[in-house]
Amino acid sequence: MVKDMRLETERLIIRPYKEDDLQQCFQLMQDKELFKYLDMDVMSFQEYKGLFNWLIKSYDKGFGEDFKYSFNITLKDSGKHIGWCGIGILNYDISKKEIYYLIGKEYWGKGYAKEASTALLQYSFSVIELNEIVALCKPDNLGSKNVIENMGFKFKYIVAGLSEEFEFYNGEPFYALTREEYFDNLKDED
Repeated sequence: MVKDMRLETERLIIRPYKEDDLQQCFQLMQDKELFKYLDMDVMSFQEYKGLFNWLIKSYDKGFGEDFKYSFNITLKDSGKHIGWCGIGILNYDISKKEIYYLIGKEYWGKGYAKEASTALLQYSFSVIELNEIVALCKPDNLGSKNVIENMGFKFKYIVAGLSEEFEFYNGEPFYALTREEYFDNLKDED
């Protein structure tokens, strides 16, 4: 069950949110600069609390459902919350599962996004048993583009022609990685 998931990397712990994470998570999400590439903005505490409760309830959905799981990323040595990563339905095409992440500004450039996302990728292909995962980013978000490409995702096309409801995604590069490609890449690394 996803509620029991706990991934450990060399420097990070990736796990489902729990109630007492709320304050640290809210504090991180008060930095306006983090929203430059997101389809959301800084929220009041009450708005964020509603989102946070929704995130926790999302763990009740099974792998066979239209899930969207987000996980807390903390530093192993201090337990400090530094961001989040997740896997779940692509908003404009629920037949696809997307990987996504956010790292707090003071932790940029340290490889945490790739480290956390790589662990989540492995979990998503091995435990959830997804056949394909997609990734998108804003064209000028070079850090995210590098993370996506370094994980082995292949560029497919530029998103275009979406309705006004999903206008945010138009112009984004669309990447995909199949389960087979992922495991082939692992063999090549050995």
